[in-house]
Amino acid sequence: MDSPEQARRLSRLYDDVLGGNRAPDAPRPLVAASWERSLAAAVDPELDAPPVIVDHDIVESIRENHPLRAVLPVLRQTLTTIADEASHIMIITDAQGTILWREGAADVRRQADRIALSEGAVWSEDQIGTNGMGTALAVGGPVQIHSAEHLVRRIHDWTCAAAPVHDPDTGKLLGAVDVSGPLRTVHPAMVALVTAAAQLAEGQLRVRMAAADEMLRARNMRHLMALGDAPGALLTPTGRVLAVQPLEWLPDRLVVPDGADRIDLGDGREGMIEQLDEGFLLRIPGTPVRRGRPSLRLKVLGAGQPIAVVGGREIALTLRRAEVLALLLLHPSGLTAEQLMLQLYGDEGNPTTVRAEMHRLRNLLGGGVLDTKPYRIVADVTGDVTDVQKALRDGDLHAALELYAGPLLARSDAPALRAERDELDATFRRAVLDAEDSELVWRFAQTPTGAEDQEIFESLNAGLPPDDPRRAAVAARLERLVD
Repeated sequence: MDSPEQARRLSRLYDDVLGGNRAPDAPRPLVAASWERSLAAAVDPELDAPPVIVDHDIVESIRENHPLRAVLPVLRQTLTTIADEASHIMIITDAQGTILWREGAADVRRQADRIALSEGAVWSEDQIGTNGMGTALAVGGPVQIHSAEHLVRRIHDWTCAAAPVHDPDTGKLLGAVDVSGPLRTVHPAMVALVTAAAQLAEGQLRVRMAAADEMLRARNMRHLMALGDAPGALLTPTGRVLAVQPLEWLPDRLVVPDGADRIDLGDGREGMIEQLDEGFLLRIPGTPVRRGRPSLRLKVLGAGQPIAVVGGREIALTLRRAEVLALLLLHPSGLTAEQLMLQLYGDEGNPTTVRAEMHRLRNLLGGGVLDTKPYRIVADVTGDVTDVQKALRDGDLHAALELYAGPLLARSDAPALRAERDELDATFRRAVLDAEDSELVWRFAQTPTGAEDQEIFESLNAGLPPDDPRRAAVAARLERLVD
């Protein structure tokens, strides 16, 4: 379908969905979810311009200290020439959606000024609704938003593609790279272009990080060597371990709270931290200093990476290891190898496989966390799934909704975990529906489980006031679920 025809189709769909009429089609799931988030944030589809414009002096200050400033040359080389030729503009935002830099053809910049697509304007979803930059920041991935896919009608004459940029050191979101232009200039390669630019930017940041690491080592290894035979480590300002002496196991990164002089090494020991001009010097005790049982926190809800936090040490878990720990969390009295085998694999499992996995887990987590005969967690353990279960038992649905990130290990096919997942979700949705509180139902509808639940949206359709701005999004989602 050509661009003008696609724009007309999207415009008809926009009017039908937001007007509460029965539409012959539905927005893309990405767009529908973004509309729901934007309407929930009370963004007005008839908004004239972004409600937040940051003062020029503040923008200058943000630019001066922003990590993406260092990669402006590679972004200009990749995007600006193409943007000029294609009647687009290149935009770079910070993680909050504030436009820090904008470059491109003068006539396109003038058109962009009419909708405040300019430096200092905040284009996050909660301020201006669905758009390339804001939606890329919200979902953490590249997106293209075309014409009437924008929630705010005034932006329908534009198309935009954006990709987020992450810090290769900490993984934190730094901002977004965007190419925007008038509707007639849409090109299918825009998403690939901004994705490549974001990857190049991250690659440049990674090179700069490696160079900074080498410089930090060169300038500060003398502090580590001065410890003589005493064990220690050199850390970056963000807690990454750059050098250890003597050769001793440490995680790749340690959590160093602001102003701390001692940190938990995650294995029962406590290290002494000394602030250097660049980074930290860590003095490691020669023998474990036991301070009672170690702590273990498990994050196993939702489709994201399962995480175990031992003391201050964060460990990314494979799915199988997360399954084992989730089962032990849910069975605090412990399970034998045979019981774990049945719960993980059914009748086709092998206890030897379970024993080998448990051995690897004990080495990964360190001493004092897992015990054998039976296998059980002996650390002071908490978990997001058990926190949700307790909140539901206590009847505190507000707390449960705050804690619930999605289904229990959504990718797991382990028989016992499938049953636990189904039971938790069924109990949760029933409690929400029985509460007869539209605000609670709306919050549950924003979870991965509630977002695909027809009965939840039927309850919202019946319970929200007639003038509630969320009704249009509810009607659109309900129509998709019914079809």
